[in-house]
Amino acid sequence: QVQVAESGGDLVQPGGSLTLSCTISGLALAPMAWFRQVPGQEREPMVCISRSGATVRYAVDSAEGRFKISRDNGKNTIYLRMNSLKPEDTATYYCAPVIVCNDYPSDWKNSDGYWGQGTQVTVSS
Repeated sequence: QVQVAESGGDLVQPGGSLTLSCTISGLALAPMAWFRQVPGQEREPMVCISRSGATVRYAVDSAEGRFKISRDNGKNTIYLRMNSLKPEDTATYYCAPVIVCNDYPSDWKNSDGYWGQGTQVTVSS
């Protein structure tokens, strides 16, 4: 059974930084993605990374240049480093294995259908 566990969310001031972590178990090496969701809105894809980590794609223009995804396959963990945080980044952040990491975020479907609890990021002064 696939399980993902997100962590690292916190309350941070605008301009601050956070690093989110996502530990995966029960799954062979897979492309992964970070998503975020604001109450009342659909979960949206943010950024994905290929199995090897060589390919990274951003779905949200505002994240590129501020957010960086990485992975440590030896630890079955992916990370999301977020810099220059803005109040509009406030959301619950989720990670998930996806079918593919490519130029089309609509293709980044959760390959297992399982969502973790997410981790809350609040950007506020």
